[in-house]
Amino acid sequence: MNSFALPLIEIDNLRKNLFLEGVSQRYAEPIGQVLLKLGKLSRQDTEKILRLQKQQNILFGDAAKQSGLITDTDIRRALTFQLDSSVSSQETAQLSPELAVIRQPDSALTESIRAARTQLLLRGFPSSRKTVVVAGISQNCGASLFSANLAALFSQVGEKTLLVDANMRNPTVHHIFNLNNSSGLSDVLTHRTTLSEALFSIDALPNLTLLAAGAVQLDASELLSASAFNALNTDLTGQFDIIFYDTPAFLESTDALMVAKYSGCVLLVVHRNQSRLTDVSAVCQQITGNGIEIIGSVLVDY
Repeated sequence: MNSFALPLIEIDNLRKNLFLEGVSQRYAEPIGQVLLKLGKLSRQDTEKILRLQKQQNILFGDAAKQSGLITDTDIRRALTFQLDSSVSSQETAQLSPELAVIRQPDSALTESIRAARTQLLLRGFPSSRKTVVVAGISQNCGASLFSANLAALFSQVGEKTLLVDANMRNPTVHHIFNLNNSSGLSDVLTHRTTLSEALFSIDALPNLTLLAAGAVQLDASELLSASAFNALNTDLTGQFDIIFYDTPAFLESTDALMVAKYSGCVLLVVHRNQSRLTDVSAVCQQITGNGIEIIGSVLVDY
């Protein structure tokens, strides 16, 4: 991967500490309160940190670390408690076990996807870029599973997040969230339903909305290249903070490239044991040759 100068995110290993407590969330306790509950700080410690925070106009976590009172690990554990404790067991029971970030919030897989989220935030996503295509090199490399979990994590930090299943040939996202696929993207593009009727909300994740793929389409590339999709993408970017498009793999069809033309950036999912180096090189050249940015690459082995 390094030979192609891609910013690599390996999700089979935890590479970065999560440090996002400054992002507001309407249902989360303040990070200082969580650290108090976990016994990481005393009341006196908290007052000292608050004074430093005010003096230097920095985040609470930054001030706490600067004071030498907590570590990155303490922050990560507190944020996990802060976010995951807000989702009830009854709500999570309705979600597929494949949604590891909710069903298994303390697992190694969840920690590594959190690390990938941190990498993306550090690289300025989202900012002026609000949409990203998440696609694999080849079929069945785990891109849909990764995009669903990543979208769920971004929604947990207060970002109004939309996950679109743009794989109208072989849709899978609705299975991960245990939803039906009675209407979705293909139905909106063919005017069989309205966008508002096709959007699904998730009780366990108030900031996450899904747009399923809808009826299977053999002419998916034609639908994605039509002006209706461009108009829909523009409409969606005005409604959401972040949009993830889950598409077929690049070697499977031209659909991913079609969607990426409108999103402007791609997050590549590369399977350690399935993706060939020559294929990765060819796909990267195809993407960049069309003026599309590769915001990162994810090496998976699940």
